[in-house]
Amino acid sequence: MEREQLYQLIDLQPEIVERLHKTGKEMDLKQAEPWLEGMLEGERAARSYDGLKELLGEDADQIKMLYCQLECARRAYDGYREKQIEESIYRDTMKCFPRFLGECRRRNGRMYFDRGWWTWRQISMRLFRIGALEYEFAEHEGGNAIAIHIPSDADLSWEAVEDSLKQAGLFFQAYYPEYEYEKYTCDSWLLSPALQPFLASDSHILSFRNRFTILREENESRDYMEWLFRVPADTAYEKLPEETSLQRQVKELLLQGGNTGTAYGMMEAGAGASRPGT
Repeated sequence: MEREQLYQLIDLQPEIVERLHKTGKEMDLKQAEPWLEGMLEGERAARSYDGLKELLGEDADQIKMLYCQLECARRAYDGYREKQIEESIYRDTMKCFPRFLGECRRRNGRMYFDRGWWTWRQISMRLFRIGALEYEFAEHEGGNAIAIHIPSDADLSWEAVEDSLKQAGLFFQAYYPEYEYEKYTCDSWLLSPALQPFLASDSHILSFRNRFTILREENESRDYMEWLFRVPADTAYEKLPEETSLQRQVKELLLQGGNTGTAYGMMEAGAGASRPGT
């Protein structure tokens, strides 16, 4: 896949494309090649990201890192073709780039790349977007597992989550039959039991959380700040938005000295879920 084809396929923002064109004219990727190759391999991807970051040095708005990671995403297309994974999954997975850029603009008022520390997972074919959710090779209690991640644009309705889980089961069976796993895990603010008093019985968040057995809680975590309120994590509580009922209730809790935290949960792979209200 050519670079311009990738940009169009994932609907990369035009202003970012323009900056990438300029960066491409100024960069020589030869020095970066070992790190680019490494980011395409799951075992080396995280270390290669660190090495590339050090190599790039000063990098205004992390545009050089974005250019390099999109080069890796372009090359990863061959890996998808080799496994005969449908292009729609490639497209949906790599759309993390414009999604993260858009989220950054909503939080900070301008667009820059602040997720390079995360997106090596997508380009190394360690993490896939399948329907509403993302799925990553992981471990649980020393054994293979699949970690579920919840994109900011995920549809958490019972139907959408159920469909995504079924698709994921078929995906790993078809393309990674050698990877045997029995557990799905999830580490998220959406699983926090502290949210329950704020959620209606037909809440999509509650429906999603009830699929998991909660194994531990992190009561001090404030990871939800950027996801629930879509603001920088250090925003003063008094300035938090109140556009939704959940925002209003969590903001009130914070102003009273409380916190919702996050939780880590597990569910059996292939386990069916009862539709809420049945």
